[in-house]
Amino acid sequence: MPTSLINADSLLAIDVGAVSTRAMLFDVVDGRYRFLAAGLAPSTAEAPFFDVGEGIRRAIDHLHLITGREFIGPDEQLIIPSKPNGSGVDTCVATVSAGTPLKVVAIGLLEDISTESAVRLASTTYAQVVDKLSLNDRRKQAARIDSILRLRPDLVIVAGGTEDGASQSVISLLEPVGLACYLSPEGQRPEVLYAGNHSLVDEVESLLGSLVHLSVSPNIRPALDVEQLSVAQPELAQVYRSIRVRDLNGVQELDGWAGGKLIPTATAFGRMVRFLSHVYDSAKGVFGVDIGASATVLAAGFSGDVHLGVYTDLCLGQNVTGILENSSVEGIARWLPVDIPASEIQDYIYNKSLHPYTLPASQEALALEQALARQAMQIGVKRLLDGLPTHIRTSGHGLMPLFEPIVATGSILTNTPSRGQTLLTLLDGLQPTGVTTMVLDQNNIMPALGAAAGINSILPVQVLESSTFMNLGTVISPSGSAPYGALALRVKVKQEGSTEATLEIKHGTLEVIPLPLGKAANLHLQPLNRFDVGMGGPGRGGSVRVVGGVLGVIIDARGRPLRLPKEDARRRDLLKKWIWTLGG
Repeated sequence: MPTSLINADSLLAIDVGAVSTRAMLFDVVDGRYRFLAAGLAPSTAEAPFFDVGEGIRRAIDHLHLITGREFIGPDEQLIIPSKPNGSGVDTCVATVSAGTPLKVVAIGLLEDISTESAVRLASTTYAQVVDKLSLNDRRKQAARIDSILRLRPDLVIVAGGTEDGASQSVISLLEPVGLACYLSPEGQRPEVLYAGNHSLVDEVESLLGSLVHLSVSPNIRPALDVEQLSVAQPELAQVYRSIRVRDLNGVQELDGWAGGKLIPTATAFGRMVRFLSHVYDSAKGVFGVDIGASATVLAAGFSGDVHLGVYTDLCLGQNVTGILENSSVEGIARWLPVDIPASEIQDYIYNKSLHPYTLPASQEALALEQALARQAMQIGVKRLLDGLPTHIRTSGHGLMPLFEPIVATGSILTNTPSRGQTLLTLLDGLQPTGVTTMVLDQNNIMPALGAAAGINSILPVQVLESSTFMNLGTVISPSGSAPYGALALRVKVKQEGSTEATLEIKHGTLEVIPLPLGKAANLHLQPLNRFDVGMGGPGRGGSVRVVGGVLGVIIDARGRPLRLPKEDARRRDLLKKWIWTLGG
């Protein structure tokens, strides 16, 4: 074993969320990096503490109780580097999602082109677009200035102007920003991220540089038909960091522990999805979902190119009412296997927004939170797919592209009474197509690995190779249209040491093929009635080698998109049947 691994650094990862703060320890065991333990504590960004430091120290204290290792010295600071007596750690990384979403004003030349690119860039971090300015905006200059002064945004994102394209129009759009900043007290001025025509950087600096903190990234719209959000995301992450350091008590100290490299939790999550998309089958993408109290984060990675969506209005915390605002009570209630009156659903959602720390205390409350998670994923997936390049999108009905694997995390998924409930929540919310492996990040360490990758590329690789992540099972999801009960798929199953078995799967059903965890089997799939299992088109089949997960192999022949019965009683009976099928 290389000496560099035997003497490798220990690492502490701290994640400050809206509801929970985690302190996670990684170190070398038998020559390889392993996830050792995690300390957990309620976050303290909000009342009564208004200081994330208290929650961080409680999480570290919990980690100390688990491991017996001392992390905080007599000076109340993190012990870095580690001491010969085993106390402390060698490195620290930090991620943050706590705090209210950044208020963003998006500016671009054309409302449906560069302005929308600025909006999509904002949606890759914890932000809320509160206003948009473009050449299409008919408001007078005074009204634009008044809007910026009234909204008091944290950040202004500027796009527009193809490379060596429009110039004067971009500058004229920035004039109300400069005037509004001039009229604002110095401590209330927004940060500005310029991601437009790069030839105008000097003029933008001359106009705004003396008034605000100006950050510059490469052009996110270098041509009318080219959008490249990823080039600006590192700079956006740094802007987010500086705002959180300024506005959240305790973050500055945490950033110091992390060597000034604190990043948004969603950015770290997306970084891991990007890494996985390099590792796995390049013919498919890798998909990640993190359902949290701050946002639902979705990431689709294709050969190192990641498309990230951070939806702060689709969360299970303080802004949970956003799910209701983006759908309806009926849209949420359709996922409930029990009858809960609409008024009670609304009351629960509003109470949850006031008390985001509360845990579901009954089967009904748990079912309702899982229903909210399903609805959040459905809305979020549609938004993310709409922003994907045309060549990636699956044709027809807005179905998901093929992914392998799908990695999921978030307390609503990891803290369920059974893994069957976890899987069914994911299948209903994401509705994957073809053949994919569903993987659960049961310790919620994906963002920690993403943050660690920035300073130690070996650590996330070796931790992923361990048994830290849970294989829920291989899921086969044929898509197509046929009468309910028609044959959708014929499956031949061959396990080592057993005879071949043939199964015929009907449209509208959910079936489980028992396959022990870690055991392999060969499946031959033959779609019927022009169903598609992602092997080249409708009716085309083939063989695939699968490995059993916690729930075996699951065939989801309920249809894509999934259509639930309109009759309440029948729909609830079906939901109960599906939960029972998966052992929930």
